[in-house]
Formats: sequence, structure tokens, C-alpha cells
Amino acid sequence: QVLSDEEKRKQYDAYGEEGLKDGHQSSHGDIFSHFFGDFGFMFGGNPRQQDRNIPRGSDIIVDLEVTLEEVYSGNFVEVVRNKPVARQAPGKRKCNCRQEMRTTQLGPGRFQMTQEVVCDECPNVKLVNEERTLEVEIEPGVRDGMEYPFIGEGEPHVDGEPGDLRFRIKVLKHPVFERRGDDLYTNVTISLVEALTGFEMDISHLDGHKVHVARDKITKPGAKLWKKGEGLPNFDNNNIKGSLIITFDVEFPKEQLTNEQREG
Repeated sequence: QVLSDEEKRKQYDAYGEEGLKDGHQSSHGDIFSHFFGDFGFMFGGNPRQQDRNIPRGSDIIVDLEVTLEEVYSGNFVEVVRNKPVARQAPGKRKCNCRQEMRTTQLGPGRFQMTQEVVCDECPNVKLVNEERTLEVEIEPGVRDGMEYPFIGEGEPHVDGEPGDLRFRIKVLKHPVFERRGDDLYTNVTISLVEALTGFEMDISHLDGHKVHVARDKITKPGAKLWKKGEGLPNFDNNNIKGSLIITFDVEFPKEQLTNEQREG
């Protein structure tokens, strides 16, 4: 019955009865793993075991403080830092930049595999501090916590590649405006007379332009006024801006109003 089944007959011819019991397929990788177990990769088995990760230096994250004015208008910031750089030095050094697997046969069906460093001709290197000036573009509408990466500007590795340097945005608090998303919030204090009779004023914005505010009716304490398009630019589309929300605080007089104040 076995020999009449074409597929099983092939397995029988290739592996014998044990091949039929194990359910072997005619794969070269399976053949080697059957006879050599974990050493199959030396004959072209699992390629992942042959891959080597290139050594890499550590990444560096630096908090970059920016003002709300810079978030509104954008800016270019120069950062000067001392960076350790690998430079060639006299002589040679041993390294682990290239390794090979050496296989030794201990007996019938027994192998020993060892990893050997075969690269001993690498030039010697030393780390030298160098001053670097990096320019970071603060884009309008940038958000707190965003990161600007500089590839290869992190910690060096003498046997591999340097890590990356990332500047993490930290928006400083502003004495006048508070940011909430793309909107700006601010409080303005007016007198009781202004709250009752109305008023006009100009509020100085982050870039210095004036926002005109006029009220000709009673303003209650805590009243809010929305100024559309006077907020922060949207990071993804600078043509879109949030709103400026003004909250009015009414300052009550500490003394009685005079007749002139009552008459307005």
C-alpha cells in the first residue's frame, strides 16, 4: 500500500520507514534539521540566525524650551553642543565588527560550533569632543512634546553607528495667554463703570499686532468674548487659526461711587 502511493513512495525511498512516521516533506531544510538538529542553519537554513545587528550608540533626547511667541510666529533656533566623535588614531585594534561561525566535527553526527572574531585589522579610533552647531526650525503651531530628530547626532559607537539626537519641544508658560489646542485664552480686568456702560480697548497679541475689543452693553463678571482667527496657527495647516477667548473680570470699587461716576 505504501509503494502504491506515489508521494509516500518518494518519502520511503528518501528516508525509509522513519521518514513515513515523521511525515517528512521533500524539503532540503527539513532534511538537514532531521540529521543535524539546530545546526541546520549552517547549510542555508533559517536566515534570521545569520543576520547580525549593527551596534548602535544611544539616542539622546533634549528638551528644547520655546516661547508661545515662537509657537505663534515660528523661529530658527541654533543649538551649540559638544559631541564626542570617533576619529582615527595610530595603531590597530581588535573589534567585533565581523564574526564567523566555525564548525568542528567531533565524531560521527556530532558537531561543535563556535563564534570567532575574524576582524583584527580595524584602524584604531578614539573619541574626540567636537563643537557642533545645529539649527532647529520651530514651526508655527508646534505642539508640546513634539520631537525633531537629527539622524546620527546621538552617542557614538566605536564599532558601529551613532545614535540619533531628538529635540523634544517644551512650550513655556506665558504671563498673558494660555494655550489650549489652537485656541488662546486670556483674562482682561475692567472697571465696574466699564462693565455697566461699555468700553473699547486694544489687546497686544503675541506678535505685537493689536486686537480691538469693543463693548456697548453690560458686561457681567466672567463673560467671554470670542475672536475667531486670533488664536494659534494649526500645525498641519498654518492657514487655519484657532480663536482668542477673552474672559472679563470686573473690578469692583473699594469705596462708594461718586455722583460723577454714577452719572457716567
